Amino acid sequence: MIISELIGYLEQHRRVGLTDLAYRFDASPDALRGMLAILERKGRVRRMTGSAGCSPGCGKCDPTGIETFEWIGEGGRDRPPTAP
Repeated sequence: MIISELIGYLEQHRRVGLTDLAYRFDASPDALRGMLAILERKGRVRRMTGSAGCSPGCGKCDPTGIETFEWIGEGGRDRPPTAP
């Protein structure tokens, strides 16, 4: 997997859990965290707090154990921040 595939998936889905990304790309969460950290430093993705969850209204998982990332675009210009 290359980072452009990860970017495409994030652009399409906007908000994705780390577990879902690991399953989709058959990659370790640690490898994905490294790529996501690069995108986070560039302002293209945002790590969501545990209370944000992976999708609104679900509530099936313990929110403190979920790592969720949200695509915010090129330099953060694509979308305004989502309220927690």
